[in-house]
Amino acid sequence: MAAAAPHMVPPTSPATSRSKVPKWSGLSASLSFSPSVQGRTSSLRHHSRIRASSAGRDASPNQPPSSSAMKAITEDVEMMQQREDRRVEKAQAKEKADARERERRWQESHQPRDDLAPRWREVAGRDNWVGMLDPFDPLLRAELIRYGEFAQACYDAFDFDPYSRYCGGCKYSRRSFFQSLDMANAGYEVTRYLYATSNVKLPNFSRRSKRNNAWSESANWIGYIAVSDDATTVRLGRRDIVVCWRGTVTQLEFIADLVNFHQPVYAEGIPCPDRSVQVAAGFVNLYTDKNTDCRFSSYSVRDQVLAEVRRQVLRYAEERGEEVSISMTGHSLGAPSPPSAPTTVIPVTVYSFAGPRLGNEPFKERFEEILGLKSLRVVNVHDVVPKVPGLIINENVPEFMRRAGAAMPWSYCHVGVKLALDHKRSPFLKDTAEASCFHNLEAYLHLLDG
Repeated sequence: MAAAAPHMVPPTSPATSRSKVPKWSGLSASLSFSPSVQGRTSSLRHHSRIRASSAGRDASPNQPPSSSAMKAITEDVEMMQQREDRRVEKAQAKEKADARERERRWQESHQPRDDLAPRWREVAGRDNWVGMLDPFDPLLRAELIRYGEFAQACYDAFDFDPYSRYCGGCKYSRRSFFQSLDMANAGYEVTRYLYATSNVKLPNFSRRSKRNNAWSESANWIGYIAVSDDATTVRLGRRDIVVCWRGTVTQLEFIADLVNFHQPVYAEGIPCPDRSVQVAAGFVNLYTDKNTDCRFSSYSVRDQVLAEVRRQVLRYAEERGEEVSISMTGHSLGAPSPPSAPTTVIPVTVYSFAGPRLGNEPFKERFEEILGLKSLRVVNVHDVVPKVPGLIINENVPEFMRRAGAAMPWSYCHVGVKLALDHKRSPFLKDTAEASCFHNLEAYLHLLDG
């Protein structure tokens, strides 16, 4: 059948055209369609013809629709547009609610739980976490995630860009540190940044800028010290001084950087009456080396930590009479405990993530028995880093072998209590052959969170 000629509408006066329904040719311009409504245009035409026929009207596609047909089409379009608008509004409202819930959980992970205050000593290892690891105590879980986020902040704030003037430093100022990391709700105030000289024998630990006007030629930002504010102190049940250490800035290369032999701690100026106490040379160098020509590392990391912790203890424990605790946290190279503690009077707890072994058997004895320090080390059983150094003689061999090999350069022991995780048992993590993924701190926190 030949195509019908288009229908021509005789011109009308302006007054007449304003009083009538808009013409068929202007329908698409006069109505606003959403994509979903446009997809149903043919259906609307079909229904409009049926409705027009039932009214006794001529609904030929070659004729302009009558007033009643136009009204029916307009009502249908408006109804469908309203339904679509309601659907979009519901979807947007749900998305906003989900975002608020994620933000609430994110912020809550930075805040201590309300029921922590009466149990904080138990959570801090007073009884060596007996009965808290299996089954996993939810309060301990929450605290481990919170301290893990403090350690993760060191990575998030570190400037990795070699073309940045501040490469090797912190990207944010001390006063805006937590706010810049979306952790304004943490309830802590950073009181000091910690710097280590990059001249130590740990090349993969340091980063240097390639620019001539770099912020420092010999220092690297290694972490920070923060103190709980008044409101958070009430929830914690004590004033908490947290020392956070940064780990290596490359994946697993630091294993070769440990300088795999012992070094007596007394030889580096650390007071220790037992001269058999030895730690990995790379660690003790990082902890005690300094560069007097650099204002950032003119004092060793050990001196910086001791000075700031003593200042905060004097301020809160002695002058105000508050109960004070010292918490240390770190990942990878930053996870092992320093060779000496700031104090033996105030409770000191170490929350380490994926840390390698640090010292020999005498060091373990001094840490746990003489100084009475507490350490809870979180490890992924498939992570190789916590298994080194000390592949031959370690805490897992019989005691007589440990004592016999204590002076050997390959004898190392972990300190504290072990909390083992297994990423292969998590339904939310995809297994991979990449060993660095087993070591990732965010993967550790995900496993802790369940």
